Amino acid sequence: MSKIILETPRLTLREFTVADAALILQLNNDPDVLKYLHEAMLKNEQEALTILRTVIIPQYKNHFGRWAIHIRKSNEFIGWCGLKFRSDRGEIDLGYRLKKTAWGNGYASEAATATLEHGFKKLKIPLITARAHIENMASQRVLEKIGMKFLCEEIVDDCQVRTYTSINPYM
Repeated sequence: MSKIILETPRLTLREFTVADAALILQLNNDPDVLKYLHEAMLKNEQEALTILRTVIIPQYKNHFGRWAIHIRKSNEFIGWCGLKFRSDRGEIDLGYRLKKTAWGNGYASEAATATLEHGFKKLKIPLITARAHIENMASQRVLEKIGMKFLCEEIVDDCQVRTYTSINPYM
């Protein structure tokens, strides 16, 4: 059983395990979900397992990570949200990715709000950064809705993005 990190009124966020390769494949195999990202669609569960083992799960040892999002009522997997330490940039990054069927229901905002609060209150992170592709207006609206402040436009990972930050209000 995987570790539950957060619960909101409608969602549960938990750590992924290697048994979740099919969920990652399902999420990263939709061209609409990946439209604004610099990632290729996954071809099989082995590629998804590699992402779990090399990118997602190693972050958990530092209490960060991308956490699986499930709807509490049905336990349906709808995507991920979480914090990731980016050593190349020396920052904590808030990210989220949801299945198309979950879009437009406020789940991204709900999960991201809870994740920010967890990062600030429990992990005592002083500053959290988030980025959205310059054309991804829905993601930018989520970041603004949860109270993150626009910082600048820049190129990160070969993508033109809008960068947002949030300072820990509890420190």
